[in-house]
Amino acid sequence: MKNGKEHDKEKFKKEFIQRLIRFYVNTIKFTDKLKEEHVSFSMINQLIRCVTSIGANVVKAKSAHSKRDYIKFFEIALKSANEAKYWLIIVKEIHFNFYEKNKVRCF
Repeated sequence: MKNGKEHDKEKFKKEFIQRLIRFYVNTIKFTDKLKEEHVSFSMINQLIRCVTSIGANVVKAKSAHSKRDYIKFFEIALKSANEAKYWLIIVKEIHFNFYEKNKVRCF
């Protein structure tokens, strides 16, 4: 039986994965709206790819063979998160009216 601290840790991990999934789903919905605004396919594609990479690398970390390997997957996920932030800023700078019209908050 797990103690309270272990239970909290498992709960946090599960909720973290769920948040990543929601982030991905919301990003897909967001990019669908961007397509309607004729935003560059390459920007949309890059955003989707890096957002997908975040969750994929966190999940891969669960099956890491070593602590070093585990950390490597989280480092890649962090790099992908930073890249997603970059693409969101680029889209916002180029398509500011879209953000205003759709009341999109970025960061």
